[in-house]
Amino acid sequence: MSEQISYTTEEIARLLKVSKLTVYDLIKKGELPAYRVGKQMRIDHDDLEMYKQRAKDGMLREQAGQLQLRELQNDTLAHPPDIGMAPDAADRLYPAQHPPQEPTAASPAFVHAAYARPEEILRNIGTVQPVTEEPLMPPSGMRPLVITGQDTSLDLLARYMEKDGRFRALRSFAGSMDSLVSMYMGHSDIVSTHLYDGETGEYNLPYVRKLLVSRSFTVINLVSRRAGLYVQRGNPKRINSWKQLGQTGIRLANRERGAGARVLLDEQLRLNGIRPSTLRGYDREETSHIAVAARIAAGEADVGVGSEKAAAMVGIEFVPLAVERYDLVVLNRPEHAEWIALLKRTLQSDEFKRELQAIGGYDLSRTGEIIYETDY
Repeated sequence: MSEQISYTTEEIARLLKVSKLTVYDLIKKGELPAYRVGKQMRIDHDDLEMYKQRAKDGMLREQAGQLQLRELQNDTLAHPPDIGMAPDAADRLYPAQHPPQEPTAASPAFVHAAYARPEEILRNIGTVQPVTEEPLMPPSGMRPLVITGQDTSLDLLARYMEKDGRFRALRSFAGSMDSLVSMYMGHSDIVSTHLYDGETGEYNLPYVRKLLVSRSFTVINLVSRRAGLYVQRGNPKRINSWKQLGQTGIRLANRERGAGARVLLDEQLRLNGIRPSTLRGYDREETSHIAVAARIAAGEADVGVGSEKAAAMVGIEFVPLAVERYDLVVLNRPEHAEWIALLKRTLQSDEFKRELQAIGGYDLSRTGEIIYETDY
């Protein structure tokens, strides 16, 4: 029975896909009840389920509040009050050009695993991996480095960047396009991207050049990985190519706009002459590979686009159709030179590559290679 089940902090960290540091912090704040058995902390199953439910309720309240605010503003804009205000006063009070914004990489909530709220933990389930190992408070005087992207390899990179002792890695979770926008807006130091350009067949550089025009930047390869289609076990719809997405009645589990998987899908639909409106579920968006794969495993969709690892984790089939280059982008500035040099050494180190290889699902043949670099 559930009341007889308890977990260690390590087991809770694995279940929630967060670091032990996050678990210790939740216990310390009283959000996750725990008790000691000898030298070991234990958390009961029921307490874990109650914590998860509170986190979900918090997300629902947050979404409801945003919806009410949008409705109120839309109603106000449609029927502005006539109270003798100056001509531009209504515009200042009810600015149509500034609707309430969802959190994005351009206005990110930077979060070290230790300080994640429950809503953030659930929002990032399936992407967050340990960043640090022990429940230590952040040392003062460390230069923060914001690393933006969703792949688990970035969490390993964050841990290695912290080993130097001079930098504190903060993780911001966003898709490829939003990550680049975050860098453009000055909110991120290291961003990851895997954006396919159908015109050139190239990854990342066409987008980086356009968005960071007049900026000096370096593109470094982190990993390469297989991308393709998620399908149900047995592939009942016999979907084995991009062209076959044009079959009648196909149900899609889609990623959010700006995600690398979404850009890959949209480019392939365009190249194969398939109208997005013919795909059922095209407008319903998920925010991670795991979420897309889970919908297919549950029978809610026939196909989705993503990387190979999530399919193996969820237990569905994967149809490989591309090898995508997963790159890192940094801005070349004199004040960045110290940590950029550390980043390059880290990516090229045998120790880092061994740990990265152990995660599985990556091609490291180009890891640490400078793909493109402009002068400072």
